[in-house]
Amino acid sequence: MQPKLGELFVVAAPSGAGKTSLVRALMERLPQLRFSISYTTRPQRPAEEHGRDYFFVDKREFERMVVNGEFLEHAQVFDNLYGTSRQQVEQLLRAGHNVLLEIDWQGARQVRRALPQCRSIFILPPSRAALETRLRSRATDSDAVIQRRLRDCSADMSHWDEFDYVVVNQDFDRATTELQQIVNGDGEHLRSSRPELRTLLATLLMQAS
Repeated sequence: MQPKLGELFVVAAPSGAGKTSLVRALMERLPQLRFSISYTTRPQRPAEEHGRDYFFVDKREFERMVVNGEFLEHAQVFDNLYGTSRQQVEQLLRAGHNVLLEIDWQGARQVRRALPQCRSIFILPPSRAALETRLRSRATDSDAVIQRRLRDCSADMSHWDEFDYVVVNQDFDRATTELQQIVNGDGEHLRSSRPELRTLLATLLMQAS
């Protein structure tokens, strides 16, 4: 007897919204979730591990995988390439596992086209100031890179309403709980159509312009 197909959850956010930390916290709460590890051409950061955080490959290898159709989605973010292995995701879903993808809005759009049954979640910062503080606290990017990320965050956030759900990362524990509710099927109150989000987005996009 074939196991029931797993569900795919796609999580995206502007840089600095706390997406990676939230996803890690969610995985700790729900160890039965499977995380799809992305491929990237960006340099490996000191605390990162190949095969745990990303599969780090050079541009030639990445482009070979694109040509061979090995990615469910792929995109250029700033100066680097990112992609999700089609085989990895499909194998996990067929085995009955729920799978989490942590990608950008461009990749999320591609995944929705390929697998329209997926559930997509966008994470927002509570304010422009919080976004800048989080970017600077990483201490991994130059000031010029941080300024460029801040300029580009407006374009990222403008795609929020393409997603099924939106979580505002104002309080970390609450945001983690809200992600957990969505994955558990209890996230109707977190739909992207809820009216109060438009007030927040008007402020975020105005500040980022």
